[in-house]
Amino acid sequence: MDFKRKLLLFIAGLLVLTIIWGGYLMNNKEVMVAKYPDKPITIIVPFAAGGSSDILARTMEKYAQKHLGQPLVVINAPGGAATIGMNQIASAPADGYTIGVIGPSVILQPLYGQTKYHYTTALEPLGQAVSMPGFVAVSSQSPWHNLNELIDYAKQHPKEIKFGHAGLGTALHITAEMFAKEAGINMAQVPFKGDSEVLTALLGEHIQVVFVASATSLKEHVRNGTVRVLGVAEDQRSTIPEFENVPTFKEQGINLAFNFWQGIVAPKGISPEKKAKLAAGLKEIINEPEFKERVKSLGMEMKYQDSDQFRDQWIADNAKLSKTVKETGIVDLILNQKK
Repeated sequence: MDFKRKLLLFIAGLLVLTIIWGGYLMNNKEVMVAKYPDKPITIIVPFAAGGSSDILARTMEKYAQKHLGQPLVVINAPGGAATIGMNQIASAPADGYTIGVIGPSVILQPLYGQTKYHYTTALEPLGQAVSMPGFVAVSSQSPWHNLNELIDYAKQHPKEIKFGHAGLGTALHITAEMFAKEAGINMAQVPFKGDSEVLTALLGEHIQVVFVASATSLKEHVRNGTVRVLGVAEDQRSTIPEFENVPTFKEQGINLAFNFWQGIVAPKGISPEKKAKLAAGLKEIINEPEFKERVKSLGMEMKYQDSDQFRDQWIADNAKLSKTVKETGIVDLILNQKK
């Protein structure tokens, strides 16, 4: 047998082995995907226990076994304005066994300085789950009964009105600054550590206006008659019973709406097959009638978007927020705070 013939036989043998090995890998991959998930899935929450993101994860946990075939294990990783938890999600193995809850911080934090990851490219959207309406409220002792009355007063008394929000550079702070810019008014901002502190300051008359997204805390004050809600920063009125009659900003002549979304992500690089399984299971969880009622009772609204729609939401909000944080001077405030 000459050398050329031996070489051809050798190459033919390699091709046969490659085909066999490729078929084995393909079958093995299909078996692995078919079995997925075969152990609990960790869901990282970049905030402390008890907040809206934590509540969302723990509500999903109740239906995970039914729709994913495995339980969800909730891990809280607060701190760093959500960057600690988002870093943990982004750096986790892309094997489908680590997912996480995210909100607008995924877009905002890279705008305020260097972060370990550019989160919108380091994370893979699985779907949007809920939305929290952003409300403008005042004390029931206030003379203002709608946004136009507030705006008229603010125009006549620049910087006299103090508004509270849950922290520099948060989505609600940005919404407040967008509102002031659109209305052509100048108010003094006062940051707090959370919505509960903001409402306490309002009732104590330390501030005159609040921008909050905690419908649960707010509705107790509405029921007690101590707080009056002037507007909601959404395209449509809220479906939460206590706030169904609150007009939107747009209804009152303010061309502004911002969706305070929360959704589920995985580390970048997850296989399309596992992503599809996760996304399908999460959709079924989110569309559970009991899940919807539970979310609504907690002051959130069920607003499902699939992975592609959720990514489009990131892109649209990134363009809007990038412009706003520069025009309103929020970036400078954040940088000065870091110094």
